[in-house]
Amino acid sequence: MYLDFAPMEGITTALFRRLHAQYFSGVDRYYTPFLSPTQDRILTPREKREFLPEFNEGVWVIPQILTKHAEDFLWAARELHAMGYEEVNLNLGCPSGTVTAKGKGAGMLADPEGLDRFLDAIFSGAPCRISIKTRLGMEDPEEFEQLLSIYDHYPLSELIIHPRVRKDFYRPPVRRETFSRAYETSRSPLSYNGSIVTPRDHDALSQQYPRLRSVMIGQALVSDPFLAEKIRSGRGGSKAVLRSFHDALLEGYTEQFGSRTNAAKRMKELWFYLLRSFGGSASLGKKLMNSRTPEEYTQIVSAIFRELPLLEYSTGDW
Repeated sequence: MYLDFAPMEGITTALFRRLHAQYFSGVDRYYTPFLSPTQDRILTPREKREFLPEFNEGVWVIPQILTKHAEDFLWAARELHAMGYEEVNLNLGCPSGTVTAKGKGAGMLADPEGLDRFLDAIFSGAPCRISIKTRLGMEDPEEFEQLLSIYDHYPLSELIIHPRVRKDFYRPPVRRETFSRAYETSRSPLSYNGSIVTPRDHDALSQQYPRLRSVMIGQALVSDPFLAEKIRSGRGGSKAVLRSFHDALLEGYTEQFGSRTNAAKRMKELWFYLLRSFGGSASLGKKLMNSRTPEEYTQIVSAIFRELPLLEYSTGDW
């Protein structure tokens, strides 16, 4: 069973993926934040930094594509295949209002017939394997019965199910009963994504669904970068390793952005989750998020690593 790192916009960049694979073990595959093709059909310099093989060396990467236009999907799939990617992932799960209002991401689930036509076009013309990451529907999990029957018509390399509907966003609980029905009937290899925070959560899921192809984890792996290693081996992590990872990421973003100020701003997105792995982090965490200069940021980070205990598991309260 694979352990996959879910795509998280603004966090799981190519730099993050390379450094995470360098400092922590246990993750098999890293899914990229979505590529959203434009009418110009060109890859920007920033997009090239995310997808070109030299920026993903030594990491098993699966690119994700977000679009409602089959021709744009096929253009992106061909570009990525030319770079050496044998599989791409279709995003049918993003619940963002700005995305779904355009009929993309989870918004495509509102039109099953249109989705069927879209899938027919991309599976007829894609040069590589296609997996799908989906929610259960827009409003009601009962929508998933029809959606699953559509997915079953196509040779998906994998169906990654986030068992929430769009209106749930990321609020608990996940709708495990609907996933269970899909597990019994789906013709596609299945992956589960959602609310796996500790090794115990993963082990219980694996026992309940032993035929899963993979388990995908996002927020919890950002919050506890050691989580996959704990699942695989039972070993915990150390503040020294985590600090080394943090410092390498900060330096990498400083070089990439040409600004330590902008690098520190990007790192705060990581700390929103990472703080949940430190005990008693409320006060220093607030100071960190309100820091105004790179020097102030660095001083507070040092205080966090020096003064706060690293918890056995993330609290998961994001």
